[in-house]
Amino acid sequence: MELKGFVSSTFKREEQRPPWNLSTSKLLSAFFNRVESLNGKFSAVGDRPVYDNTIFPWVADVEREWMKIRAELDQVMQRREELPNFHEITSEVKTITDDEHWKTFFLAGYGLKCDENCRRCPETTRILKKIPGMKAAFFSILSPNKHIPPHRGAYNGVLRYHLGLIAPEPKEKCRIRIGNEIRHWNEGESLIFDDTYEHEVWNETTGYRVVLFVDFVRPIKFPFNLLNLFLLFISKFTPYMREGQENQKKWEKKFYKR
Repeated sequence: MELKGFVSSTFKREEQRPPWNLSTSKLLSAFFNRVESLNGKFSAVGDRPVYDNTIFPWVADVEREWMKIRAELDQVMQRREELPNFHEITSEVKTITDDEHWKTFFLAGYGLKCDENCRRCPETTRILKKIPGMKAAFFSILSPNKHIPPHRGAYNGVLRYHLGLIAPEPKEKCRIRIGNEIRHWNEGESLIFDDTYEHEVWNETTGYRVVLFVDFVRPIKFPFNLLNLFLLFISKFTPYMREGQENQKKWEKKFYKR
């Protein structure tokens, strides 16, 4: 979720900006930096790159039903070639991927409604409701030999959840680095991390790697949680989010006509 990216892209290049626009941009950047500092300081679950799953009681409930999600994914994968590439829905990820080897199947996204996709995956949609503060969810499908270069998320007001659905072997060839930690996916098991730490992904196997990819609201102590919730609420009205909504609608219309 590119809150700070939206702030910077709202303004033109520095040499083209009127002085008040440049000042406003700097003030907004400083504001978001301050909010992120507060989010980390008053996080109810600590501030670290990777989290212990037991901190979040809902994880066990989701994992118990993972095979129901996998069954719906198997249906989706039958039309994998027709699924949208991530950058075709969310243009800002073109900085890290612009090929056809990272496919998505969105179920929710910061105000984005994917009604037809959710109808095709009723069990997954139901299970997602177990995740408090769920803001975005989709099947994230990496092709064999896909590499996602080092990058950071834009805003620490959310945490990222991966539920392993298809984990190809050998495991050491399919991995994610978060900060200095290397993790691997296991089918039916969860990984929770802060994506504002630099992370990098490799699938150096001959199989597809698929996770249920979820962003959820970081638990923050009152009253600082209110500011975070407000920023996440207004994010869905930004041009960046509206673009993603329109791209998803266009894809769904085309996909379900076939």
